[in-house]
Amino acid sequence: MRNFSLRGISRVGQGPARSFPVRFRVDRQGHYQALSAGSACSKYQRPSWAEGLGPFQVGQPELQKFPIEIWLRLVARYSRRMRLKALQYGDAMGLLELREAIATYLRTSRGVRCEAQQIMIVSGSQQALDLTTRVLLDPGMAAWAEEPGYWLVHHVLKAAQCRIIPVPVDGEGLNVTAGIKLKRNDRVAFVAPSHQYPLGVTMSAARRLQLLEWAQRSKAWIVEDDYDSEYRYGSLPIASLQGLDGNSRVIYIGTFSKVMFPSLRLGYLVIPGDLIERFAAMRQLMDICPTHITQAVMSDFIREGHFGRHVRRMRPIYAKRRDVLVAELERQLGHNVTIMGDQAGMHLAIFLTPNREDRKIAATAARQSLWLSPLSSSYVGRKPRHGFVLGFGNTKASEIPQAVRRLKKLISQ
Repeated sequence: MRNFSLRGISRVGQGPARSFPVRFRVDRQGHYQALSAGSACSKYQRPSWAEGLGPFQVGQPELQKFPIEIWLRLVARYSRRMRLKALQYGDAMGLLELREAIATYLRTSRGVRCEAQQIMIVSGSQQALDLTTRVLLDPGMAAWAEEPGYWLVHHVLKAAQCRIIPVPVDGEGLNVTAGIKLKRNDRVAFVAPSHQYPLGVTMSAARRLQLLEWAQRSKAWIVEDDYDSEYRYGSLPIASLQGLDGNSRVIYIGTFSKVMFPSLRLGYLVIPGDLIERFAAMRQLMDICPTHITQAVMSDFIREGHFGRHVRRMRPIYAKRRDVLVAELERQLGHNVTIMGDQAGMHLAIFLTPNREDRKIAATAARQSLWLSPLSSSYVGRKPRHGFVLGFGNTKASEIPQAVRRLKKLISQ
């Protein structure tokens, strides 16, 4: 049985053509069968830590502190004033008013070099990762991914039938030198330099410059996932990698779902100028355009200062929860764990001592409504380290000591 591919041409609007590979399999009888990209998707498995609310759940902000009354008031105001135009299909790039608000926010808070015309509104960072992969990579191409790294990046690349090059992460972030030794001329590198998932480390300035130099020299693209950069403790927020890029090699991804509430499903891309048309064309193929109401309400939420006030109000709350969690882990578990990545975001990571199976422990913990994310699930290679990613966003400071006691008991069994 033989596999091969043909390349078809598809044109959207008046922009440049984009060719899409079509893979076929020929059986012994000479029959042609198209190979679906969906066949490469991982089996759907809802993570145990996503089944309910509880201590240590990753990616879960404090919903009880969200200003829901303000949000509902803005939704009601939008509904009363909604015009006929809002019922029509919109721009594939998103609502201009929201894109302008995001551009202003990113320039002042993250040091991102952008204009509203470069910003595309998406349904959360996951759609941004999928869309970027579709635009930049064809089946069979290789891409750098952090090792360990975000498990849904791995799934996106596998679904696109791309080869994952796992590049090790250490205390300075992605090891660029190691990546170059593994595969110098890859087309794309997926990184989270401000608060790496799952280890939580921040990429050093030297590594950032080295990565940008590699991208320029190799004509490669860097996909910067800046998913929870709003929260940093003990120092000012680290400026974006994109802001250091003088050669337009970085595609920047951000999301509101981690800061606001998960079901919002609202994120954005900052796209280099020469890729805008390709992204817009691919977005049109996927789902035409983002929904109008969520964009309009989010635009008002930002412009009227509610978003900035919410971030400022939550920062000390999360900082206290982080402090309590670190103190309790050190007090109760001591040398049995190593803590990583507690300087930013809403999660940290712990490494377990050898001979501990994190997935088995996590499965047992889930039956007790303790939502542990196994660290080994974030590895692509065959020698994963075991531990846990512990979220502290939705766990009250007063509840953390008891949660750590329960964790200690599970680890000791």
